[in-house]
Amino acid sequence: MVTVVELLSLLLVSVLWGCTNPFLKRGTEGIEHVQHNNRVSQILAEVKFLFLNLKYLVPFLLNQSGSLVYYYTLSTTEISLAVPVANSLTFLCTLLTGKLLGEEFGGKQAVAGMFLTMAGITLCVISSIDDTGKQNMTQAAH
Repeated sequence: MVTVVELLSLLLVSVLWGCTNPFLKRGTEGIEHVQHNNRVSQILAEVKFLFLNLKYLVPFLLNQSGSLVYYYTLSTTEISLAVPVANSLTFLCTLLTGKLLGEEFGGKQAVAGMFLTMAGITLCVISSIDDTGKQNMTQAAH
């Protein structure tokens, strides 16, 4: 049975993942100017650039905290519900946050995609609730 806590956890995961994506993108601006002679020093310089950059580090840590909540939620929620709900809502949060930050939205097709995504998520949740309700009624009859 899908509980309110599980749904709120999936929503939190989606917000933490989706809302940080545009900020992570912005936080990496300038990394292309990091230049070193060999591959190892290049990688180390890029890692140093990212982890000493608060514009990247803060969204990264928030994003990773979303992953912790996600793995915890997977332990209590059906994977067939958790994965599509979390990933679909993450996509929507990324689009909306990007739009608030002035990024290109994608026009009518993006809006149509958002509505279709929300309809699909709604069907997944309703289906999960209906299935567990039927199981509970069957168990009560025995």
